[in-house]
Amino acid sequence: MLPATAAALAVLAALLAWPVPALLARARWPRRDPLVALVCWQAIGLAGGLSIIGALLVHGLAPWGHSLPEAAWSVLTRQPAEAPVRGDHWVTLTLAGVLATELVGVLLLSWVRTARARRRHRALLELVVQPASLPDARLLEHPAPVAFCIPGARPLLVLSSGMVAELDDAQLAAVVAHERAHLREHHHLYLLPFVAWEAALPVLPAAARAHAAVRALVEMRADDVALGSLPGPAPRRALAQAIVVAAGGAGGAGVPSGALAVTGSAVASRVVRLLEPPSPLPGWTRGAALLSAGLLLLVPTALLLLPALELPLSR
Repeated sequence: MLPATAAALAVLAALLAWPVPALLARARWPRRDPLVALVCWQAIGLAGGLSIIGALLVHGLAPWGHSLPEAAWSVLTRQPAEAPVRGDHWVTLTLAGVLATELVGVLLLSWVRTARARRRHRALLELVVQPASLPDARLLEHPAPVAFCIPGARPLLVLSSGMVAELDDAQLAAVVAHERAHLREHHHLYLLPFVAWEAALPVLPAAARAHAAVRALVEMRADDVALGSLPGPAPRRALAQAIVVAAGGAGGAGVPSGALAVTGSAVASRVVRLLEPPSPLPGWTRGAALLSAGLLLLVPTALLLLPALELPLSR
């Protein structure tokens, strides 16, 4: 039972490591519903990690039982193996431990480093910023048009004096709404697993592709949330003009690491999307995408646990 399970998990891991992320990154439907696409990306990342580690673990524990729970219990209770233990079993067990430790370790390290950088930047900014005319915003004396937010327990939304000078009231309100959307929906948490994935597996092209796609989708989602709270006759044009001004004036210059900026990613495609909005996804398509994301998480879990339920029936 375990060799077949390991092979199935390995095939799933290979699919989630390259072709599935490549197809999703090239697809055009995610721009129609960034939130659903973000859920799919999270499912791909979680299912991919579970599949590769599970495949290695299942193969390595095969001599100790006919299912993963049984084999793991046998190892923990130091029971003898039911079949000869070969070198490849020890190698895959070692690789499973190393990979799991690296993925979890890099995730925690990325979180600690990012949180530390945000605290440091927030402390420095609080020394030089002053209250802005808009609620919850702070004004930074800087000639370039810059707007960003630093998430965390004490979030900080910063506008440069250059941004305030170059934008009219509607455009400025659009920028602030965009940054507030980042803070309210905790978009930095969507990005963190993919920052860690790219850092842990830099040789894997899918890791960089996934990180870039998620960064763009986070910005598109913030655009959508901002539009829902903006008054006025043309909120899409106001936000698009603000993005162009910010990108043309400074781009990402002056934005602290770990911050989320209105010019964070995919500026050109976001401006086109705002001025020529795509049709929303039909309800059945959204449901199918969310169901696929759920199945992606369910399949490796079922492959790891179902053999333990079938074993008593087979006996």
